[in-house]
Amino acid sequence: MNRLARWLGRYLDSPLKSYKAVSTHPPGLLSSILNPGDVLLVEGDTRISVAIKYLTQSTWSHAAIYVGNVFQESGEEAAVLIEADIEEGVIIVPLSKYEKMHTRICRPKNLSGSDNKKLIDFVVERIGHQYDMKNIIDLVRYLLPTPPVPVSWRRRMIALGSGDPTRAICSTLIAQAFQSICYPILPEIEKHEGEGARNIEKEIMHIRHYSLFTPRDFDISPYFEIIKPSIVSGFDYKNINWSENFCSSKK
Repeated sequence: MNRLARWLGRYLDSPLKSYKAVSTHPPGLLSSILNPGDVLLVEGDTRISVAIKYLTQSTWSHAAIYVGNVFQESGEEAAVLIEADIEEGVIIVPLSKYEKMHTRICRPKNLSGSDNKKLIDFVVERIGHQYDMKNIIDLVRYLLPTPPVPVSWRRRMIALGSGDPTRAICSTLIAQAFQSICYPILPEIEKHEGEGARNIEKEIMHIRHYSLFTPRDFDISPYFEIIKPSIVSGFDYKNINWSENFCSSKK
């Protein structure tokens, strides 16, 4: 079964010929914007990306976490992202791997320096862990053109997995890291009516199991700031070099 899963993993991880990479920022800009602890979401160009995007009803199929120049080697490109790869497990990769793809930066807000270090240490310690191959078996069953999966079940289809803590899936690895420092992503919120004349409502946050998180959750989380490199780097629409015909038609 494990050999079958690995074969399927190689097949599903192969790029689609029909995919056209669309980067929304100039090359090299990401490296000047990213901070350690930022989550980088990737649209993805593989067969498995199609399945994940369908099941999560999202643009994003993959997530990696930026750890900075922890693994800088002289004369080599710095490996600054940690991700869970189907074939290689939890690995470190250079930023150039995704520079030409559609990406999104999700930044945790007001993260303390000590918690940021704990977050980075958590993912670094898991380098070398295997990818959860049972997740591949679960995904391949839903690669039909119109799989009969109710919308309410799609999230849990992603979360079947083996449950083995030494096996990782891209978004669950990152979710575990943030849960280790008690930073919220999309917690279940339970409201209770307080006692007293003012009848104050109190919110109690419950941690979801890490296996239920997908790349999309970091995008829609109210606790992560969306960073757009072109805007942060000083965007001015007056500096855009429009074609002459376009500009003249608008005057």
